[in-house]
Amino acid sequence: MQSVYAEAFEREMAISVSEWLDRLPQAIGPWPWERLSDSAAVVHWPDGRLRLCWQPLPDRVMGSIRLPRLAVAFRFEGLSAEQRTQFMRRFDLVLQRGGG
Repeated sequence: MQSVYAEAFEREMAISVSEWLDRLPQAIGPWPWERLSDSAAVVHWPDGRLRLCWQPLPDRVMGSIRLPRLAVAFRFEGLSAEQRTQFMRRFDLVLQRGGG
């Protein structure tokens, strides 16, 4: 997890579109949101918003393993650094993969 989140950034995530859509409501949490299209959503706060846009990438192949990939753009508007961090900490925890 990061300690600071910029107003706009992009990530490559090892997740399929269907899994992303299944986990997105839990990752967003209590904030109201709406899906804008097949590849975009917006999360609303009283004083700002977050626009999420995603696009599938070719699978990452490592030997016989194939990992789905998704490019995700985050665009916060009108939210403080503290609000961005609070949201992203929850978001990252929900979408975190297990590991050892």
